[in-house]
Amino acid sequence: MCKVKAELNSGWVYRDRLTPKDAGQTVLNFYTCRYRHSSEQTWRDRIESEQIYWDDGLGKRPATVNQILEAGQELEYHRPPWREPAVPLNIEILYQDADLLVVSKPSGLPVMPAGGFLEHTLLRQLQRQYPGDFPPVPIHRLGRGTSGLMLLARSPLAKSKLTQQMRDRHLRKIYWGIAAGSPPKNQFTITTPIGKLPHPTLGTIYGAVSESAITGKFAHSTCHVQHRDLQRQRSLIEVRILTGRPHQIRIHLASAGFPLANDSLYQTGGIPRLNPQPPHPLPGDCGYSLHAHHLTFYHPRRDRPITVTVPPPPEFWSQF
Repeated sequence: MCKVKAELNSGWVYRDRLTPKDAGQTVLNFYTCRYRHSSEQTWRDRIESEQIYWDDGLGKRPATVNQILEAGQELEYHRPPWREPAVPLNIEILYQDADLLVVSKPSGLPVMPAGGFLEHTLLRQLQRQYPGDFPPVPIHRLGRGTSGLMLLARSPLAKSKLTQQMRDRHLRKIYWGIAAGSPPKNQFTITTPIGKLPHPTLGTIYGAVSESAITGKFAHSTCHVQHRDLQRQRSLIEVRILTGRPHQIRIHLASAGFPLANDSLYQTGGIPRLNPQPPHPLPGDCGYSLHAHHLTFYHPRRDRPITVTVPPPPEFWSQF
C-alpha cells in the first residue's frame, strides 16, 4: 500500500466570518468555544504569536487575546506548516472524461482537508493530478475509513447536473458493510432522522435523533443481508442510501441495533460513544469495514446511464 512521506506541508489559513451571535466575545473566547480540539492555553499561545489576524474591511491586523469582536469582521488563523499523518494513496481511476471522474478511494484516505489533513487528502491529490481551470469537485463524500467509489465533476456542467441528480435521488449508491449482530429480517428499511448532537471535543457531531428534534433531517436507507456468520455474530449487509446524510450508514445500522463491527464511534442506538476521559472517538477513526460498491448515474452531457462497480479490498474482510 503506497503511503506518502512525512514531510511538512505548506500550512493553511482557516477563515471565519463573524455573525451577530459572535459579536461581543473576545478573540480568545471565540476560538476556545468554537474549536474545542485545542485548549484555551493553546489558542492563547497562537494569538500571542500572531497566528490570528482580524479584518474589518480596512486591512488585516494581528488580533489580541481580549479584543472584542464585531459582526461582519473576518478572522484568520494562519496555521504553520505541519507533518500530516501518512495515508494510503493507491487511488484507482475507474472512469474519466472531460466532465467527470469515478475513482476508488482506499480506506484511511480523507476526502477533504480537515483537522490534521491537507495535502494527504483525495481532493488535493486529484487536484495535483488534474490541474486546470476547473479542478475535480466531489459530488458526494465518503468517510475516511470507508473505501470504494467516488464521483467527481471536472466541468461546471457536470457539477450542476450531477448535483441535481443527487438532490433528485437519481444517483444510485450501494454499499457493503460488515455489521455486528444478525438482523432478524433479510430486508429492512431504516428512516431514523440524523442531526447534530453536542460533543465535548468537536462542539457538535452527527448522530441519530428523535422525530421531534429540531436538528433532525430525514434519512432513508434500505438494507439487505447478504450473508450471516452466526458463530462470530457478524452480517454482511448491502445498503442503498436514498439520502446522503453525514455518516448515514454507520448511524443507521447502529440505530437499528447492528453497528458496523469495530466502529469505535457509533454504538447501538446510533449515538456517538464518549470515553470517561478524553480523547474521545472521532468520525475519522478507522477500523470498521464499509465499502462503496456500486454507483449508477446519468452522464451530464450525453444523458446516458453509467454504472461502475468495484469489489471490496482484501482488508475489508478482516471483520468477517
